[in-house]
Amino acid sequence: MYARLRSFLPSTALALLIVYFAFHAMTGDRGLLSWSARSETLAVEKAQLNKLKAQRMDMEARAQLLRDGSLSRDLLEERARSLLGFADPRDYVIRTTP
Repeated sequence: MYARLRSFLPSTALALLIVYFAFHAMTGDRGLLSWSARSETLAVEKAQLNKLKAQRMDMEARAQLLRDGSLSRDLLEERARSLLGFADPRDYVIRTTP
């Protein structure tokens, strides 16, 4: 009887190995069933990256205006008022809570 079962042992082991890898190919972290979740996460991360790139470009442009070679008087005045907490008498000040 054992001799008969021994002939099926390699085929059974191979079949179990195939089932194991097929199961993990479907349900694993990078499996086919998690493809849509990864795509959604990628879309959210790309939107956040684009927002941060735009914010960085704005900050670089503002920093360029504060350099010695191209000093913008309006931007310098705005930053000084913001840091010192002063306001021009002609300005309207609206206080908000953070």
